Amino acid sequence: MRVLPRGRLSYGMQLPIQSQSTLYAEPWEAGAGPAELLEVARAADRLGFAYLAVCDHVAIPRRLAAAMGTVWYDPVATLGWLAAATERVWLLSHVAVAALRHPLLTAKQYATLDRLSGGRLILGVGAGHVREEFEALGVDFARRGALLDETVDALKAALGPEEFPDFRGERFAFSGLGQAPRPVQTPRPPLWVGGSSPAAVRRAAVRGDGWLPQGDPRDRLPGQIARLRELRKEAAQHDRGCEEPAEIGAITEPLYVGEPGWDVGRRTLTGAPERLAESLRAYAAMGVDQIQVRFRCRDHTELTDQMAAFAADVAPHLDDQG
Repeated sequence: MRVLPRGRLSYGMQLPIQSQSTLYAEPWEAGAGPAELLEVARAADRLGFAYLAVCDHVAIPRRLAAAMGTVWYDPVATLGWLAAATERVWLLSHVAVAALRHPLLTAKQYATLDRLSGGRLILGVGAGHVREEFEALGVDFARRGALLDETVDALKAALGPEEFPDFRGERFAFSGLGQAPRPVQTPRPPLWVGGSSPAAVRRAAVRGDGWLPQGDPRDRLPGQIARLRELRKEAAQHDRGCEEPAEIGAITEPLYVGEPGWDVGRRTLTGAPERLAESLRAYAAMGVDQIQVRFRCRDHTELTDQMAAFAADVAPHLDDQG
């Protein structure tokens, strides 16, 4: 189940403002709000970005607040609001901590989002990492991996074409319960799996339609991609519904198109568009289908200017053969 064009390196981005971890948020985001969020989303829609992504946390414990912040807009509410303000861009949860919620509740929320957006949902899910968040919601943190596996299976059933889906697992079971509206996409919206651990790679290969690694260094990706493909091939041989290759993603280094007049950090890729495109094409050579880009910027206007420069001057060279 593919949503991106074959043979091309697509590009999407995580929304600013919606999640404000100090690991990646720019200082200006703390003072921004819905108006700036809307402007960035409309720019992405207009400029040909493949998707807009949002993160998911219900609550952040005090011990992690200094690093993670406590500003995490709800992903479904945020994407639902932006669905009405955009026309073509895909709407991605990167990632929903799906094991925190009953799959019927998650299916209801995201099926509604797919319906309201005209079929633009990509449901990205991950295991989560904040113990206190699980404990507060009464979910066993130690079993989150196994719980996510079952949740993914249950979501596939609940988001499928049947109005009265059937599912029976160790923790979740439902039958004869009608859910509408149904998603626009058939047989269901794509489900991408996030995470870079061996368990997450296996989950993406066996259960997912796509893989969302978590900012891994470039030198790790080829081995992970090879492993994912090997596991998916094995799953297909056992008739587990993995006939199509998984759509593989990567999070790039921070970018700045052109020569910045300020300190953008040593890891940031900067310079002429051709130079940036040449560097990013290395992801395609590894087997990556889509890259998630992030731009260094000092305000939302500089961000939308960078997005426009990338779309006009870098993106046309992403598929060049060099």
